[in-house]
Amino acid sequence: MDTPDTVITLCMGSSCFSHGNSLNVEIVERFLREHDLSARVEVIGCLCDGHCKDGPNIRINGELIRGVEPGMMPDLLSHKLLKGLA
Repeated sequence: MDTPDTVITLCMGSSCFSHGNSLNVEIVERFLREHDLSARVEVIGCLCDGHCKDGPNIRINGELIRGVEPGMMPDLLSHKLLKGLA
């Protein structure tokens, strides 16, 4: 893959994974497919990010976003990934 425009990192530590990031991975992948962004966005997992009590945690281009519940993921992705494409 060429250098991606955006990198989304999902914490896969046991706390974040069990509190929502297991579902968030699926939501991110589906969102990218639906909006034809798979080639422009790299999705990676990491081990514990050290912010367990505030999880589930993700990073978008290095920006830590805490408490990302699966229900808020589509709006977050729309805001972060689609705002400049319209």
